[in-house]
Amino acid sequence: MRKLIWVVILMALVTSSFAGEYQGRYVSGKGDVEYLKLIDQSFGYFHPNPDTPNISMLYYPEWDCLIEGASWGAWWIQNSFGPTYCALPFLQEPWLTFLQHSQDMWFNNQGDGKTKREHDLIGPDGCLCDAALPNTAHMVQGDCNWPMHDWGFEFTAAGVVMQAEMLLIGRDKDAVRKYLPNLERACNFIETRRDENGLFLVGPAANLLAPSYGGIRQADGTFGKGYLAGLSVNYLAALDRMIELQKLVGSPGKTALYEKRRKLTSDSLAQIMTPEGYFVKSMEKNGTRHGVYGQEKWGYFEAAPNVDAICFRAVDQAQSEKIYAKIASIPQLRPHDFLITNYPSLDDTYENWGGTQLGGLWEFGRWVNGGFWATMEARAIMAYYRLGKYEDVRRSNAQAAKFVPNYQMDAPLTDFGNEVWFKDRQTNLCYDALGIPAATVRGLFEYVYRADELVLIRHIPPTITEYTQKEPIRWGTKTILITWRRGRSDGARRDSIVLKYDQLPGNALVEIDGKQVKVREERQVTHHSSLIIPLPESLSKPYAELKALKPKSEFDKALVAEALRAFEAYSEYAAKDTSFKPEKQAAVLKMYEDAAMNMYKGIGNIR
Repeated sequence: MRKLIWVVILMALVTSSFAGEYQGRYVSGKGDVEYLKLIDQSFGYFHPNPDTPNISMLYYPEWDCLIEGASWGAWWIQNSFGPTYCALPFLQEPWLTFLQHSQDMWFNNQGDGKTKREHDLIGPDGCLCDAALPNTAHMVQGDCNWPMHDWGFEFTAAGVVMQAEMLLIGRDKDAVRKYLPNLERACNFIETRRDENGLFLVGPAANLLAPSYGGIRQADGTFGKGYLAGLSVNYLAALDRMIELQKLVGSPGKTALYEKRRKLTSDSLAQIMTPEGYFVKSMEKNGTRHGVYGQEKWGYFEAAPNVDAICFRAVDQAQSEKIYAKIASIPQLRPHDFLITNYPSLDDTYENWGGTQLGGLWEFGRWVNGGFWATMEARAIMAYYRLGKYEDVRRSNAQAAKFVPNYQMDAPLTDFGNEVWFKDRQTNLCYDALGIPAATVRGLFEYVYRADELVLIRHIPPTITEYTQKEPIRWGTKTILITWRRGRSDGARRDSIVLKYDQLPGNALVEIDGKQVKVREERQVTHHSSLIIPLPESLSKPYAELKALKPKSEFDKALVAEALRAFEAYSEYAAKDTSFKPEKQAAVLKMYEDAAMNMYKGIGNIR
């Protein structure tokens, strides 16, 4: 009896801890206040704000686009894959246009079989790059022994996923027709390596987190081609979106072509899975598999293709559960709650084929060999949501929170995700790191965009009973707000709903209450800020000029509004009490000042 009483008391305490109410800037709700606050803060990274590093600190007015970060120039496909994919449904202007300008550097530098890029390399037609600048690009993975690297096949697949997702969300048929030739060339490029078994033969560093894939060592000591699992998985995600784009512009012939390619790719996946149901990293032509956990050689687990397969629904729910079960059975894959790239150390890199001890850049836990990449963590969080592993989402965010207050959102992280790369710098911010908050938002409803419908798949933690999303998601020219309530007396609920584009009002509120769904027009509220303290002279004049502007277009209005918020974020941060030493405080203030002034300079691009 006494034991029963304690159980009842414990249950009451747990229930009461999740019985609060939360009112935030971007979300509100009832139940798990801490999780609701986490979601609210996650939205904040994508606007100027005084509490966290944010997207305004990554705008580069000279190129009128986003860059990877102050420590890294250019724009990388592998680094942006997670944050871009996860942020796209809710990313607002002007950041959406700036992101498109960044991605344009990939397509403006796309291989054409004749133009020389970095290192005088001539990329084959359709090939995308490792990283791009306005007038050049690294057409192969640029680190380590780049002369022996194959072309960026998985880079190309990921680039197609991001651009196609952006186009599906935007539904601008002129934009779709503009980019479709680039995307079709990219897919045709990948198809040049399809083997008769449906898989793709590629060589060293053709993978996304390159150059951790060394290809296959040949008898003469050179490195040849193997079947790369990550390429098949991410190309399948690209084909899903290419099918929908062809439907959107009314191209039945090409729709059928991409459906055929999709089937070939999907049907071939079983060859690169283990009997336990997870993906290997690669397979040799003779059938030898690399990345089978526990085998004598090549006996590591490779994380990226497995979480990507769940994130992009390359596998069904049962297969996803098997993959997750394997990840959960290897605690060393998450030594600090972040998922690392592989465990144990790779023994099939071209630097140390057949060995286990790697040093320098290749040291286990530092870079692409057992290191941590926020871009991959974003896709892992999407996988956690799909499988209802909400505590994994919470733990990932808790680890990220160790870096955020110190303005040290670096990427990649060393020491298996527990230390910044640039230890000698007062502040760090990389676009990659925004993948974690972006996935924390997108994972709630997943948002599966198709040619004429949008599927919302609910993944809200059971500790939350009501949820209202005040920040809209985008679909074509329409915006969508969401209110969700858990099913009432019988616990009934609706896990997914399908929205039809033509049936939505311009500003839609989707109300989900158990199994009931209502859609109505809802006027959206514009947030206004104000200065907390006077700005220094270097900022006060530009701020006054911005306040006096009368922008006409919707983009210009959004740009000016976010620029003003950048100045106000500086003011609000400057008014805060922090425990930082003077040099650290000055460095953080400089981040805010640079963000505000860069936004101000960006206004000059529209005048």
